[in-house]
Amino acid sequence: MTNDDQKRAAGHAAVDRFVSKSSGCVGLGTGSTAYWAIDRIGMRVSEGWDIVAVATSRETERLCGERGIRIVGLGEGPPIEVAIDGADEVAPDFALTKGGGGALFREKAVALAAKIFVVVVDESKLVPRLGRFPLPVEVVPFTTRFVEAEIRAMCPSVKLRMRDDRPFVTDNGNHILDCSFGEIAMPAELDEGLRRIHGVVATGIFTDLASHVLVGSVSGVKELSRV
Repeated sequence: MTNDDQKRAAGHAAVDRFVSKSSGCVGLGTGSTAYWAIDRIGMRVSEGWDIVAVATSRETERLCGERGIRIVGLGEGPPIEVAIDGADEVAPDFALTKGGGGALFREKAVALAAKIFVVVVDESKLVPRLGRFPLPVEVVPFTTRFVEAEIRAMCPSVKLRMRDDRPFVTDNGNHILDCSFGEIAMPAELDEGLRRIHGVVATGIFTDLASHVLVGSVSGVKELSRV
């Protein structure tokens, strides 16, 4: 299986295992693996399933629109029975790094609201500890330089995310600082410390949120057990 095949297998398996006709409302993530969950939900809707979705980004809203999936705002529709999203890193205790696609704030909001949060990844995203992937930190633009200076006291490599020679802007109108902390021994404590900095909106550290992790591999899809 190619890497894309692994992602498709994991995304489809998450829908097949955790979404039913009676699910009502699902949360749909952002990124190359979450794309395949959106794809599978679209198939179910085309078969007549009455499912609505809360999207974690404008890109996900667009993909849902193309597949006939009706979008509702967070808190506007039925309770979110299950949210399905990808991750940039997954540790053995199900701590996650997310935000490579820039949707970390909305992704965390949907994960918190969902009864079940299913993470779908390929094998390359499994790590013994978080920190291999730079940690995204979403900040209010007025405070970007201030926050960057504060984080540099803890992390020597802090980069403002750019796109087309301009600062990348999230769907919330904010900037993202990509911070290379190296191996993160205590992710929950780091998340809490960063969020104390005035101007930080959210970090890409997700702890105690994922209930299930499905991994696409060359031998098929496997569900991890939390360590």
